[in-house]
Amino acid sequence: MKILVIEDSKSSLKRLCDYIQKMCFHPLSAETGHQGIDVFLNERPDLVLLDIIMPDIDGFEVARQIRQLEPPGEWTPIIFLSSLSKDQDIENGIAAGGDDYLLKPVSEVVLGAKIRAMQRIIQMRQSLVVLTRKLDTANQELKRLTSLDGLTGIANRRHFDAMLMREWRRAMRLGEELSIVMADIDFFKQYNDTFGHQSGDECLRQIAQILSLSLDRGGDLMARYGGEEFAAILPGTSLSGASFVAEQMRKAVSELNISHPGTAFGHVTASFGVASAIAMPETDPQDLVGAADLALYKAKHRGRNRVNQTVSFDPQES
Repeated sequence: MKILVIEDSKSSLKRLCDYIQKMCFHPLSAETGHQGIDVFLNERPDLVLLDIIMPDIDGFEVARQIRQLEPPGEWTPIIFLSSLSKDQDIENGIAAGGDDYLLKPVSEVVLGAKIRAMQRIIQMRQSLVVLTRKLDTANQELKRLTSLDGLTGIANRRHFDAMLMREWRRAMRLGEELSIVMADIDFFKQYNDTFGHQSGDECLRQIAQILSLSLDRGGDLMARYGGEEFAAILPGTSLSGASFVAEQMRKAVSELNISHPGTAFGHVTASFGVASAIAMPETDPQDLVGAADLALYKAKHRGRNRVNQTVSFDPQES
C-alpha cells in the first residue's frame, strides 16, 4: 500500500515516513501542498496523511483539489494530522474531503491503528468494486440472453417488438421510411413430421443464420417471430429496397438445399412478405407488421417460395 505524507516539517515528515516503512508500507513524501498534489497525480497513493498548515496552500485546499482530481467512482482516504484542535477545524477538515482527523503529536500506536483501519476499508471497497463489476457483467449478459431466441441465437419476439418501437420513433424524428420483412418456412410442419423435431430445429437454426447474414447494415435486425416465422426490421429502407433484400433472403434459403421431398421444389424454401411506411406519430407500428404479414399470406397463397410486397403502406389509412 502506498501512503502519501504531505508535511512541511522535515523532521515530522521523516519520522512519519520511517514509521510507514517499518509497517511494511511504501511511503511517498511531499513538503508543500502543490508538491503533494503533483505526487498524488503521478503516484495515485492508497492513503494520504495530510498536514493543514503549510507555506503555499493549506491542507483543506489540498484535500478539496484531490477530491476534484479523483476519477468518478474512485476514493482515496485522507487523514488530517494537525495541531489545530478546535471543533471547527475538525469540521472544516471533514467538509474539505477528509475521512479522519488526528491531533499532533500523533503516537505511533494510534497512527498505526488508523492506517490499518483505513487499509481494511480500502480492501473492502476494492472487493465491493470487483463484485459490482461482476454483477454488472452478469446483468449485461442476462439482458443479452433475454433478448435472444434460445434455439436459433438470433433476436427473439420480445426484442423485435422493443426495437420496432425504437426504430419507429426514430423514423418519425427523421421523416424516414421503415420497412418490415416477414418470412415463413414453407411446409415446415410436413418437414417436422418427415424428419423429426431435432432435424426441424437444425433447419430453423440454419435458416436463421442465413437470414441474419443477408442483413449487412448495423441497424438492421433479424428476429425469430414465432415458430417457423421470422421478421426483419429495415430502418431507412424503401419498399423496393426491402423487396430486394427479401429476394436475396429467399435465394439464400433455397441455396441451402435442405432436402424436403414433400414439396414441389424438393428442398426447403421460404415465402416473404414486405411492407414499408413513413412513420406517423398517431399510428401503431404493429400495423406495419400486420401489412407485411398480409403480404406474406398472399405469397403463400400464390404458390410459396416467393416475395410479395404491399403497396407502400400508409398508416393513416389503417
